[in-house]
Amino acid sequence: MMDQSPRRNGVSPVASKLFLLFCIGEDRYALEATEIAEILPRVKLKAIARAPHWVAGIFAHRGEIVPVIDISALNSGQPARARTSTRMVLVHYRHDDAHPAQLLGLILEQATETLRCAASEFKEYGLENRLAPYLGPVREDELGLLQWIHVQELLSEPVRELLYPVQPLDLASLEDAP
Repeated sequence: MMDQSPRRNGVSPVASKLFLLFCIGEDRYALEATEIAEILPRVKLKAIARAPHWVAGIFAHRGEIVPVIDISALNSGQPARARTSTRMVLVHYRHDDAHPAQLLGLILEQATETLRCAASEFKEYGLENRLAPYLGPVREDELGLLQWIHVQELLSEPVRELLYPVQPLDLASLEDAP
């Protein structure tokens, strides 16, 4: 991975954050590294019937069933392209403080670079997009705009209930399914 961190004296490590950068089409986005549990290559997924088109499926990871969403499909309606730089990024998803974090898989294109910068470099851009509350503030640099994705805002309540049912999915029953 390449680090696009600016080399400035005076930015203390405490004041800066590390981000994983990725693309949706030509647009650039960032995930805060502390939200990431693991980065994997793409894996084979089992589809979820009647799920939104951007819910890519589920897979078993270390004995746990992990739901996966395609960020490109969620944001633009077009699924992520199968590239060598397309990754499965497992994040710690917590929809509120009352529930423990659970793994959520994100399919991300061109997820090969990182950036270290102050969170304050990201600025609100004046629009409140209620249909995409996960789209956070933006940062301008020599390559254009970079938008922060808020993991906790990715799933609406109906999708969250579909992907994280009160009774966890049983791995054995999924292996028996056609």
